[in-house]
Amino acid sequence: MRKKRVDFIALAGEVCNSDSSSPAYMEEVWHKAKELQMNTLLLPVSWELVEPEEGIFDFSIPDALLEQARAQEMKIVFLWFGSWKNAQCYYAPGWVKRDTVRFPRAQVKKGENKIYLENLHGMPYTSLSCFGEATKKADARAFAEFMRHLKIRDEEEKTVIMVQVENETGVQGAAREHSDLADEIFAGNVPEEFADYMRDCTGEMAEDVRRCVEAGKKGHTWSETFGDVAEEIFSAYHIASFVNTVAAAGKEVYDIPMSVNCWLDKKEKAGMYPNGGPVARMMEVWKYAAPAIDVFCPDIYVPDFCGVCDEYGKMGNPLFVPETATHSHAGPRLVYAVGHYHAWGYSPFAFEHMGQPFNASQSFLFGVDVNDPLLSVPQNVEEYAWYNRTLSSMMPLLTERYDTDRLQAVISERPEENVMHFDDFGFQADLNPVTVRRKDSVCLVLQESGDTFYILMNACMLIPFSRCPEKKNVDILLLEEGEFTNEGWIAGRRLNGDEAARLISEEPVLWRIKLLMYE
Repeated sequence: MRKKRVDFIALAGEVCNSDSSSPAYMEEVWHKAKELQMNTLLLPVSWELVEPEEGIFDFSIPDALLEQARAQEMKIVFLWFGSWKNAQCYYAPGWVKRDTVRFPRAQVKKGENKIYLENLHGMPYTSLSCFGEATKKADARAFAEFMRHLKIRDEEEKTVIMVQVENETGVQGAAREHSDLADEIFAGNVPEEFADYMRDCTGEMAEDVRRCVEAGKKGHTWSETFGDVAEEIFSAYHIASFVNTVAAAGKEVYDIPMSVNCWLDKKEKAGMYPNGGPVARMMEVWKYAAPAIDVFCPDIYVPDFCGVCDEYGKMGNPLFVPETATHSHAGPRLVYAVGHYHAWGYSPFAFEHMGQPFNASQSFLFGVDVNDPLLSVPQNVEEYAWYNRTLSSMMPLLTERYDTDRLQAVISERPEENVMHFDDFGFQADLNPVTVRRKDSVCLVLQESGDTFYILMNACMLIPFSRCPEKKNVDILLLEEGEFTNEGWIAGRRLNGDEAARLISEEPVLWRIKLLMYE
């Protein structure tokens, strides 16, 4: 399935959750974003501040954020923190939290509105139920009012390029809710149209999900239809349906791209992570139950960054990474996300603190590991800014080549995938050259024409080769450093000396190279 064409790449950063609640506090945050050469910020907008009293709305904070973004010539992705934030109801209004009859909590243990999660060091857990009809209606109404206001304030300027609906939805502590109502619905039959869809949509399913779907009985209960993954699918179906109601209400008044993000499953048992969220293994369910959502996004803090990105490319889903760590893999992964996955956006979380030593909570979130030193070393700020500035200057060339083989990249996290093929020429990358001895190698190659390429790379060595058996020899006709400006490519030094003899970099570089093949 071909992805939608884009003309803008969000070289972004997501702020700490509470920062955007204070426009005054945000002033310094915008300056940090400019220092990092970002073009977009991901900013929470919380239900509790937008609708502090039922039916009374206050949009002064998002209005101030819009004005700040325009002053900095930057874009925004607003994050709607409504019924869910990290699978809990932190940002629901007080009038919702107080009325547990009208707005019921998710009972992951029957009769209990709050539990303590053993797998998260006894953290208290409570969340709104996805079966609360009044909750769904109230959340959808508030979101629609926000989107209506946003249309009035921003339809012409288009400062806001996307809105994320809720945040890391799901239920923790159990695979599904266990209230009387949830038990009753789970014991009922699966909607036939949904069951038929799942049977027709097994091509890219996770293997265990596919086996259960194919072995299930049609026209029966959730357990009989989906076997061992019944509770997982049940939760995903009903949570996605809730989110879709909210998103659709907003789209009806202002139709711009909408996304959802997820707390990854990490191959854990359902309920250890927020079960029912838009994890890749449940994407088929979410695609059916939440058609108002345009992009399904992973929050990536696990070591296997590339593996997660691979999973999220299924069913034609474009890659947008709204949250990831600020350790020293951040910069190379940005380049690789653009060059290999043709990502719509990439956004380190808590970027305000990039370059600073990690505190205890960041170390836990980022998965600091002594076996990979880069996981414990903060990303170099100057280097990250160079990557963003360079990619931004190349954006028209990059987006023109999205969804084609004329834009490729390799990274040291996948040393076995170190060859890029372009028509008659190819490039092999040494992602751990002896003279560099670093583990943050990355190389992006963009084909300008048949024999001419732009190379953005760091900490690696590149070897061009011929793909034509009759002309196996390759020479470099031109190698120059330079930069892109409004006038196009501005060449700097001609590097046809020692540099051309060995295409190696120990710091970020942008080169233009023209090749010749001959017998």
